[in-house]
Amino acid sequence: MNQLTVTPTALLFAVALVLIALIISWRQKIGLEKDLIIGVVRAVIQLTVVGYVLTYIIKVNRAGLTLLMVAIIIFNAAWNAKGRANGIPHAFLISLLAITVATSTTIVLLVLARAIAFMPSQIVPISGMIASNAMVAIGLAYRSLNSQFRDKRQGLLERLALGATLHQTAIDVVREAIRTGMSPTVDSAKTVGLVSLPGMMSGLIFAGVDPTKAIMYQIMVTFMLMAATSIGSTIAVYLAYPQFFNPDMQLRN
Repeated sequence: MNQLTVTPTALLFAVALVLIALIISWRQKIGLEKDLIIGVVRAVIQLTVVGYVLTYIIKVNRAGLTLLMVAIIIFNAAWNAKGRANGIPHAFLISLLAITVATSTTIVLLVLARAIAFMPSQIVPISGMIASNAMVAIGLAYRSLNSQFRDKRQGLLERLALGATLHQTAIDVVREAIRTGMSPTVDSAKTVGLVSLPGMMSGLIFAGVDPTKAIMYQIMVTFMLMAATSIGSTIAVYLAYPQFFNPDMQLRN
């Protein structure tokens, strides 16, 4: 088995690829130069720190440290999802609950099914995949809620005037927001293996695992992410949409 090695020279060539993105942004006046530079610097720092932390956690192999790392991942995912809520009240707490339920439910089922073992080298990476996908789904759902409550305001007001409950008034908005949150994961599942070879499968193949076994793991990950995004976006949307109404069952300004 050939061992995959990334040398400093290889990293320098990777930096050249980032320079291409910077040049494109600058020449086309896209305005992402600052964000690209910040993103690169943060990625290097964050991944380096996480690498050393994971090395320690895996070496110690304590359940408490593993759960603490998972909690940190979930907290950061919720914080980032809240940043995409654009003023929705209690967005952080809603995101935290939704991502916690989605991540813990999926992890518990996988452990009970013995698809993964409760050890940091498996729990932490899987938790990161679940939480990040739930975060993206919830962020998209928040954006959909904001745009729909703005664009469909007149129709919603008419439903309220006719005596509809909050649920009856917003049900179409709720369904569309959940659909929007789940769409990237569903679209990815439709093209997996044909267009993309996702991270789990590619990583295992790089490590020398038989591609047929890598496929089994990727199928598990695909189903896991579909479940997590559906759970997370559903919980977030159902807790978030009432925030657009005041106690008198009127739309907030």
